[in-house]
Amino acid sequence: MSFLKNRTVIGVICIVLALIICFAVTPLFNQELAQKTEIVRVTRDIRLGDEITADMVKTVEVGGYNLPDTVVRNLNTVVGKYASADLAAGDYIIASKVADEPAAENAYLYSLDGTKQAISISVKSLAVGLSGKLQSGDVVSVIAPDYRKQGATVIPPELQYVEVIAVTATSGYDANTGEQAGEDQEEKELPGTVTLLATPEQSRLLAELEAEGKPHLSLVYRGSRENAAKFVEAQQAVLDELYPVEDAEESTEEKESQEPAESEGTASTDAPASDTEAPAESEGD
Repeated sequence: MSFLKNRTVIGVICIVLALIICFAVTPLFNQELAQKTEIVRVTRDIRLGDEITADMVKTVEVGGYNLPDTVVRNLNTVVGKYASADLAAGDYIIASKVADEPAAENAYLYSLDGTKQAISISVKSLAVGLSGKLQSGDVVSVIAPDYRKQGATVIPPELQYVEVIAVTATSGYDANTGEQAGEDQEEKELPGTVTLLATPEQSRLLAELEAEGKPHLSLVYRGSRENAAKFVEAQQAVLDELYPVEDAEESTEEKESQEPAESEGTASTDAPASDTEAPAESEGD
């Protein structure tokens, strides 16, 4: 290795390495940087749970170097899907930020069929909303202080078990506290409203309590959807007893069927009377 001590040899080696870097490595690196690819970019802000439409996104050509493999490159992949995270204008979309269905707390809003409704009640103090601990999927009871100005605090039978759809801050953003905030996140907002899944009868009663009282929410169950459904089914059984739909329909049908019969009976009673009077007048003449 004595030749390495020769300054001329070392200089030649350095020159050769420099030439290799300049004319071989650098062009390959620049070529990699110059490669272009199309990706899907957000054109306006999209909030969690929003359905992504064609006017919210567009395809743009960018450098392909160091792009994640999961970046979305085709518009058809995202249009018609739902955002699973907040997206700002200028963001590119990765596959984990879109979903085939809306977020859990918004799912019922897209599938309401008239049998049940979404209704929000105000959280007028921290204690009323279980100290901000409520989250989507919880089953709660609604407690009514001074119920209908009667001086008693009760849980109306219609509101023993009600499912929570979402918890929302006063800003309108999700304040669901089921997800713990990280150290780098801002302090979480306190809930301003709780949205419940209710029947029309329950909705009317909740609106009444919202206007005239100060409803409190107590947590009954938090866990699997299968067990939560059992509470909802038990509540529905109570509602069916309180508001029997079939009996109301039968009474309406009976009333409608009786009306023609009464009118026919009246007509048949009047007809003989007119027949009887006509001969009497002719005899008098």
